[in-house]
Amino acid sequence: MSPTGAHTAFPDGGHLLEGYQPQPGVPDEMIAPDGSMRYVWAPLVTQLSMMTPEEVEGAFAHGHQHLANSGVFFRHYGDPSGAVRDWPLNPVPVVLHEAEWRKIEEGLVQRAGLLDLVAQDLYGENRLIAEGKLPARLIASNPEWLRPMVGIKPRGGHFLNFIAFEIGRGPDGRWWVLEDRVDAPSGAGFALENRIATNSIFPQLHRASRIRRLAGFFEAFRSMLDGLSADGTQAGVLTPGPNADTYDEHAYLARYLGMPLLEGEDLLVDGGELKVRTVDGLLPINVLWRRMDGIWSDPLELASESQLGTPGLVSVIRQGKLTMVNALGSGVLETQALMAFLPQLSRSLTGEALKLPNLATWWCGQPSELAHVRAHADRMLIGPALSTRMPYETDATYALGGRLRGPDHGGDLDRWLVENADGLVAKELATLSTTPVYQAGGFVPRPMSLRVFLARTENGWQMMPGGFARISGSSDPTAVSMRNGGTVSDVWVVSDTPVAAQTLIASGNMRPASAHINALPAQAADNLFWVGRYTERTEHLLRMVRAYNIRLDEPVSKALMKQLRKQLAFYGVKPAQPFPKAVLAALDSAVNAASQIRDRFNVDAWAALMDMQKSTHRISRRTKRGADAASVMSVMLRKSAGFSGLVHDNMARSSSWNFLMLGRSLERASNMASLLAVVTSKKAPEGGLDLAIEVGDSIILHHQKYALFTSRESVIDLLACDPTNPRSIAFHLDVICKGIQRLSQLHSDQRTDELLQKATDIREGFAARGVMGLSSKALWQVSSDLLDLSTMLNTIFIH
Repeated sequence: MSPTGAHTAFPDGGHLLEGYQPQPGVPDEMIAPDGSMRYVWAPLVTQLSMMTPEEVEGAFAHGHQHLANSGVFFRHYGDPSGAVRDWPLNPVPVVLHEAEWRKIEEGLVQRAGLLDLVAQDLYGENRLIAEGKLPARLIASNPEWLRPMVGIKPRGGHFLNFIAFEIGRGPDGRWWVLEDRVDAPSGAGFALENRIATNSIFPQLHRASRIRRLAGFFEAFRSMLDGLSADGTQAGVLTPGPNADTYDEHAYLARYLGMPLLEGEDLLVDGGELKVRTVDGLLPINVLWRRMDGIWSDPLELASESQLGTPGLVSVIRQGKLTMVNALGSGVLETQALMAFLPQLSRSLTGEALKLPNLATWWCGQPSELAHVRAHADRMLIGPALSTRMPYETDATYALGGRLRGPDHGGDLDRWLVENADGLVAKELATLSTTPVYQAGGFVPRPMSLRVFLARTENGWQMMPGGFARISGSSDPTAVSMRNGGTVSDVWVVSDTPVAAQTLIASGNMRPASAHINALPAQAADNLFWVGRYTERTEHLLRMVRAYNIRLDEPVSKALMKQLRKQLAFYGVKPAQPFPKAVLAALDSAVNAASQIRDRFNVDAWAALMDMQKSTHRISRRTKRGADAASVMSVMLRKSAGFSGLVHDNMARSSSWNFLMLGRSLERASNMASLLAVVTSKKAPEGGLDLAIEVGDSIILHHQKYALFTSRESVIDLLACDPTNPRSIAFHLDVICKGIQRLSQLHSDQRTDELLQKATDIREGFAARGVMGLSSKALWQVSSDLLDLSTMLNTIFIH
């Protein structure tokens, strides 16, 4: 390989590079100033150049399909609809040499240390304000400065343990910090997903090229989290929940790192300690990787309106019994105006100038700075001083290039500056470097910034050897163009020496087994239980609706159709609808419950469930009554069986499995009992027994056991009393009793004993009746008893 910094001519057959013209005066990541290609790009461009446009499109489509199958989606920040979009991957990575990456790392490690020192002072001695190095009003009026945290020293000794920076390369070729993301920075999981996707697009390049791996970074970070635990208790990932725009990433990281994903409702302060509500009882936890904004963490001492946090959490931190990564109150370091003071703070606190400076920033609350901003507003981005986001990502009024935008866009800029000076910050408009984006069969240059991540490890700060690039949707090279959306790319850091393959699994440094590692949070148990119930209810309704539509074209009695409509109405199904909305609602409820516990399902199972939901909604709009609807229901049943099969084959027989199966069995047994109660009653219409066998998916089994003769006794024997038939009531009563028995072994007390006794009584009473004793009234009673049992189970283990 060529020496560091060398360039190479374009490879032969470079159809992708035809017409690739970086803008004059704007640096490009692939093309050097002399027009040659940077040599670290050569393997990638060479491979793509040897492929036809169709082959390139096919390879890129493979990467997009991987992300879709993995359930990687994007929720736009601030979108009230919460709608998800496909993850906007640009399959062409950004490629940088390891030597350049080390220089970036050196500057950001220094900056990380500086930010930690600033946090220590703001929540400690407060000398920076006392000595006039920071304006008091910039901190005291800042909503991100959490007063209850003043005087509290983090148990681990550091305020910051995992941070991110948005950086960009300017016209002079140097890298600049655009934003500090230190409160609950997102994106590390997406960077990992991008890497897996590009690995599927370029498998040979990943094996042959010297691309730095990411697994070692996550291993070192997880090892640090384990070390923070006082007693070996497992660390958890604290998420605001599935409505967060980055929840999918939280679930992915928790699954990847082998850590429980917890919401505020999963936690409880008990005896001065933080504990997790689990089906095994309250279990202690003393390390949390926080992925929610700090101010929402405790409604008692912070934001009282928060429904996401845990009351009393701050008191646990104050007593030194909980390490929060990062410390509560870290968000103040993201304040846009703070960047104006970091260069001087670096000299004061570290004795060094910033090795990787941020964009030139001016807080307008100072007379000379305000005068400078007023004179040069046409070359600046001006917005709220205390905001933690760029102004164009908020609803606030801001100025760009000398013009007001937002709510007061028609006002006078200079007057606005003077009247709101204390609350405004100005930043130099940055021109960003460009990188290739695949478009219309070739490469086009687009502006980009990098999000990079640093984790505190046992050996100090370590930077992820990669990250992800945010690429503008337009050719505007200013930093503000990032608001226009665009795409994201993987970042390859290429070494001159061989790179060792690393995985979290094969590291040889596995976490020792913890007694708490398999403890199932109560809220997760609740969702698993309802996933089981709703998926089974969806399947039952699909079978019922199919049976109804099949009979629309057959000469069956009006009484049977009337009874079938009545039975469907019991579930809220309107048979007049070709694809009843109640079926869609049941499936959506299953998906909603499953989305709360993404970390509990493997990629294939989740993809199967999402595919079923999308297919069902799509096909429901064009379904016609009768044979067409019956055929559609059959297709959906096969998709439902695909999801159930993947879960059955891949989920460990743990507490998660137990609650899922309990929900499924309770729903199936109750549904079958109510159906049999109707079709075996004395007033049941002709054809009802065959309907039950069909809905119970037991036609072949019935023929095998009873030839072609159908009777009330044969149907009850097969669908109610046969302990070997997975569609029978008896089969699932046995599953329910065994499941509750397993729970009672983990959490034994009077209430669980009563629950087990009730389940046993239902099973034994049912068995004692036998075929002849199961009247319609008795079957209705079984259905009712099972619903009561469901309520008891929820009360004891979940609520």
